[in-house]
Amino acid sequence: MKWVITGLLALALAFGAAAVRAADDLALVQQRVAQVPVLRGDFQQQKQVAGFSKPLRSQGRFVLSREHGVLWSTLKPFASEVVLTRDRILSRQRDGSTRVELDGRQQPALRAVNEMMFALMSGDVAALAPRFSSTVEALPEQGWRLTLTPQPGPLARSFKRIRLQGDRYVRQVEIEEANGDRSLLEFTAISESPAALSHAEAARFD
Repeated sequence: MKWVITGLLALALAFGAAAVRAADDLALVQQRVAQVPVLRGDFQQQKQVAGFSKPLRSQGRFVLSREHGVLWSTLKPFASEVVLTRDRILSRQRDGSTRVELDGRQQPALRAVNEMMFALMSGDVAALAPRFSSTVEALPEQGWRLTLTPQPGPLARSFKRIRLQGDRYVRQVEIEEANGDRSLLEFTAISESPAALSHAEAARFD
């Protein structure tokens, strides 16, 4: 589950990268990244656990809605789905069974993390500015690279550094955790259309 939550955090950071940089009043990333209500695409995730020679790999599809949250559907190596909303994180297995993994209404710490993730997705600069220091580099063909370093506090105890790279969309996210683990996510086949969730997608958030 921690591996999946890392991916969800990466997606939230990807959607909110422009807002983080806007807090520094440097609008390069904000100008280049698409500001849309819904994104869909594929992901490949590779996690290198400290002390292990071979990385863990997974791949699947995601739907990210600024209003509702994230649907993170792993297809390989095992089919499963994780749903993030403001109040909770749900997991669904291949047989259709659903389990509440974490409930923010009962765990204030989780709610705080969720609030940060939704702030990232909605571009709430006031909520994000105290959490990260950042540097940005302009790349050719409207590309950019953004490095986020958590300010001292709970995030810094979990994450050492987060690097994002992209153009109109975030294409790659590298996360260095405080314990030495590293995650690399690559997003492909990204689409802004259709611009609203389908009835089936919306129902998966219930």
